[in-house]
Parts: sequence; structure tokens; C-alpha cells
Amino acid sequence: MNNLELFRSIAKNPNGYAEGLKKERGGKIVGYFCSYAPEEIISAAGAVPFRIFGKGDIALADAHLQAYSCSLVRGALEDALSGGLEFLDGVVFPHTCDSIQRLSDIWRMNAGTGFHIDVVLPVKLDADSSKEYMTDVMKKFVRDIEKSLGVSISADSLRACAEKYNRIRKYLKKIFEIRSKNPAVIRSSDVHAIIKASMVMDRDLLLKELASLVEELQKEPEKGKPAGKRIVLAGGICNLPDIYSLIEDSGGDVVWDDFCTGSRYFEGAIDLNGDVVQSIAERYSNRVVCPAKHSGLFPRGEHLVKIAKENNAKGVIFLFLKFCDPHSFDYPYIKEMLDREGIPSMLFEIEEQLPSEGQFKTRCEAFLEML
Repeated sequence: MNNLELFRSIAKNPNGYAEGLKKERGGKIVGYFCSYAPEEIISAAGAVPFRIFGKGDIALADAHLQAYSCSLVRGALEDALSGGLEFLDGVVFPHTCDSIQRLSDIWRMNAGTGFHIDVVLPVKLDADSSKEYMTDVMKKFVRDIEKSLGVSISADSLRACAEKYNRIRKYLKKIFEIRSKNPAVIRSSDVHAIIKASMVMDRDLLLKELASLVEELQKEPEKGKPAGKRIVLAGGICNLPDIYSLIEDSGGDVVWDDFCTGSRYFEGAIDLNGDVVQSIAERYSNRVVCPAKHSGLFPRGEHLVKIAKENNAKGVIFLFLKFCDPHSFDYPYIKEMLDREGIPSMLFEIEEQLPSEGQFKTRCEAFLEML
């Protein structure tokens, strides 16, 4: 499938893709962190949203950060300080965890990547006032991005972009469903590449390629039942494609995930009726929260149990970035909820620049053997 080769190449070198896109057609590219960044609004302003993943080798960033900063924060700042993000016209920082908030301050003073916008989202998403506040935040972001890019966003443009993102998310979810139904049709590492590439590609090209890929995958004949044990992955950001291969080599099959670089990226649709800014805000308020937000004590655990059961998973593997406090705080009660449902789980901490592949494979093999 030629589509897969495109997704793999972009996922392998997203910065190179963005640099090429800039040289080829010009235009604006806006970097962002976190799946709470309102990509629809960035696209409606005529820019390409580009998720910043960071780089592995750290030489400059540690001089600006505490030793306990996670590898995402360190790698992203390193990418900026070393000149790897010079193609960006600006960066958007959603108000999420403490580390990203402090990175925003350091970035503003040191990075030199164009304009800088903080999107101060509500933390508690189940309060009566949170949706109204979220709508106000989105309206302010529209004004901020218009001013920063020197454009005016029309209601029709915003609605068209919202519809485009609904279609993109629908196709991404369909690929996950195809993978869950028949893991032999597409490798989990390729699904990871598709999601990662989707966060940096020109969205019109992305929509075209996703539609073509889904059509091809749906034509694939049913294949024999794979030998791997069905696994769900959970955590924040996962930028290690080799992890998927290691799990498959150890006897597992990743059939779904609960990552912000996975299923949380495409959850929920935007209601195209009524005020589109309010509808965008409602999607971000109503989707399953990440650990940096609050919506009651149990929804995240209930969601993970639901994912595991719906996809007939034999177990859950938690992959947390080292020093990620929000995920660590949530882990005990989520594990307890899985235990009560008889769903085994394993926790493994990773660092993007120092993956402990040997240790992970040993523990993964032991975990899968006991399922």
C-alpha cells in the first residue's frame, strides 16, 4: 500500500516533511502541544497544525530545565534551541500539565519560533460553568490566531474545517476498528505511524490519503486468527514505534490504545449545527479527559475498562513517560478498577531518548506468558 509508505516516511521525519512543505508551497505552519490544541481553528486560519514531538539527543535543553522534567519537554525544547523547528511561524501551548505550562514560559524567552499563544483551558471539565468558559477560551483563541497570522476567520471557513476534521477522525477511528477486528490486516506500528503523520500533514492531503487507505483496508480479505494476545496500551504520548514491534515479537497484538497520540486524538465529533466555535468547545469538554484535566474520579478508569472489554483485550500495558506526575497520580485507582474487572495490567516507564528495549521485552514476554 503506497499510502502506508507515505505515512511511515512522514512519521519517521516529521520535521523534514514540514520543511519540505514550507519550501514547496510556502504558507504558515503552527506548532502545538497536546491533543487539546484546537487544530480546527488553526486550519481555518490557513495554517498547517504541526504537533511537536521533540528529539532524543539532549545537549542544550537541560541548562534551562529541572532534572526531573519529562523527556517530551526536554526533547521539544532541544528541538527548538538546536534550530530544528525554524520552519514554524508560531507555537500554541494549551494549558495542561505543570511541565508544559513552565515550558511555555521558557520557550517564550528562548526558542525564537515565531508568535506564542497560551490557550488557558479549564482544568475541571464537569463543572456547570466549564463549557461556557471553554467556549470563551476558543473565541479568544480565534482572535489571537487571527491577530498573529494577520487573517480573518469566517464562520464558513471554520465550519468547513470542522467538517474536515470530523471526516479525518472518522477515518482514523475506522482504521483502529479494522485493526481490532483483524490485526493481521495492518500492523500496530503502521497504525502508530498513521496517527503520528496525521498530526503534522497537510490536512487536505491527509484526508485524501486516509480515504484511500481505508478503502484499501476494507477490501483486504479476512485473514487467519493471529497468534498474539490482544493488548490495549495506555498512557500519554508514545513516540516509540519500536515498542509496537517489541510487543508483537513478544507474542502480543496491540488492538487499541488510550494515548493522546492515539485514540484520544480522534475521539468525539463536532456538531456542525449551530455555533461552530461552541461546538468545537463542547467536543474538547465532552471527550474522555487526559490526566491533566478533571471530570470526576472514575471516568478515565471506566473508559479504559470499556476499551479493554469492547476489544476483547487480555490485558493492558501502561506506558508512562518518566516523571509524568499526572499519569502517575491516576494510575493506582485505574489499576484497581482493572483489577476488579479481572483485567491484568503492567506498568512500564519510558524515556523517548533512552528506551530500555531489552528490559521492556523481558517484562513484556513475562506479562504475556501469564495471560
